[in-house]
Amino acid sequence: MAASLATCIFCKIVKGEIPCLKLMETESVLAFVDIGPIAKGHSLVIPKHHAATLSDLPESEMADILPALKKIAIASGAQNYNILQNNGRAAHQVVDHVHFHMIPKPAEAGDKEGLVIGWPVQKDLSKDEIKTIYEDIKSRL
Repeated sequence: MAASLATCIFCKIVKGEIPCLKLMETESVLAFVDIGPIAKGHSLVIPKHHAATLSDLPESEMADILPALKKIAIASGAQNYNILQNNGRAAHQVVDHVHFHMIPKPAEAGDKEGLVIGWPVQKDLSKDEIKTIYEDIKSRL
């Protein structure tokens, strides 16, 4: 169930009710160091506007997100990093407020630090099935 504005931890951080280790702030975003990092320098960029998922976030609130992520990635000194954004419980979203992770991935750390992912290719989809999916998505754009 989506958190209300009154109970959303990220909304409380935006309002200053909960402290954070603020890295940067614009009119529309707040960026801070993750307090449960999976790598040194793991940071979050959140829109100030409360929206549970990316598809709920108005486009007018998105302009500063990627520039903030880029600045933080550069400032972290990470040569390798992941930008991660989850939507919904099945996709591992824990806080019901859109947020983006910048997660450094030190090459020498292997799978001991940073994001550990696999990429299971859906090999049982035929080219016709892929084309049907493409046509469906394209028709909705």
